[in-house]
Amino acid sequence: MWEWFRRRSRPAGRTLRLRSRGEYDGITRVDFAELAPDTDTFLGQAAYLQLGFFETLSELIALTPELARKEAISRAAGAALRKHEELVAVIRDRDEDPTALMLPFREPLDAFRAEVHGVRWPETMLSVHLTAGMLDDFYLALSASYGETGLRVARALEADDARSALVDILLETLGESEEWPSLLALWGRRLVGDTLLIARAALKGTENTTAIQETVEPVFTELMAAHARRMESLGLSS
Repeated sequence: MWEWFRRRSRPAGRTLRLRSRGEYDGITRVDFAELAPDTDTFLGQAAYLQLGFFETLSELIALTPELARKEAISRAAGAALRKHEELVAVIRDRDEDPTALMLPFREPLDAFRAEVHGVRWPETMLSVHLTAGMLDDFYLALSASYGETGLRVARALEADDARSALVDILLETLGESEEWPSLLALWGRRLVGDTLLIARAALKGTENTTAIQETVEPVFTELMAAHARRMESLGLSS
């Protein structure tokens, strides 16, 4: 499994990339046809993930004494909540119960959040920035399999996440101590495996590892490349 995460080569003859924020039409996206979970699973997971990001960011607001930073984090929390609400609206428009769809994923996704929750608030803030970025990108790539429903999900996930405020706070923190850069660089690298496992678990066909690897490797390669860019924007090595 870890060897798979580390692989960088692309299958010959295929050019695949993740969609950029604000970009939708005319893009080559991966066809997950046989691996995409059913629509209810896709929506339940995506909606609960956003609720979890909101919950963690709300915790960070409470832990932050500076008013300006509280306000900045609240923007990111509000953006995550809006995404959650938009995904819930998609579920309700399908005459489904949002709570029922999210409930099966509460335990595993709460366990994931606990695993990537830092002991200190900068670690937790970095976790939200990196894991939310990777998983938003993953669900954007996956959304192509769901027609009009996927289009609505993509539009919700592409909305402004306001996480640039987190980057600003993290940059300030990195400059306050010589220890933070090395500590957060190590923490950021640690997050990759746990986050890719969550993405991998969202797909069907776990018994056919080879077929899955060939299909999703280009997307996972892009997820890791985007992760590296987020780390680099903070002056951290990935």
